[in-house]
Amino acid sequence: MTTLLSDLPDGAHGVVARVWANGAALESGHLRRLGQLGFLPAEPVQVLRRGPGGREPLAVRVGDALFALRLAEARCIAVDAG
Repeated sequence: MTTLLSDLPDGAHGVVARVWANGAALESGHLRRLGQLGFLPAEPVQVLRRGPGGREPLAVRVGDALFALRLAEARCIAVDAG
């Protein structure tokens, strides 16, 4: 089942399906940077936890790296949850 990274609960695992401009929140340079950081199709990803009150930032593991993402960024990453 494909869902947005922002919709995965804490601790959930998935595989990146695609990164795309989901609305006008991010410019193409931001999307390109996500790819450079490792958010590429077929990469394993896990939402570790969310910020205070279940909001931003999201602590995310992609491959072997850890990142803090804003919700706008996480909404541009589709994952196959599993």
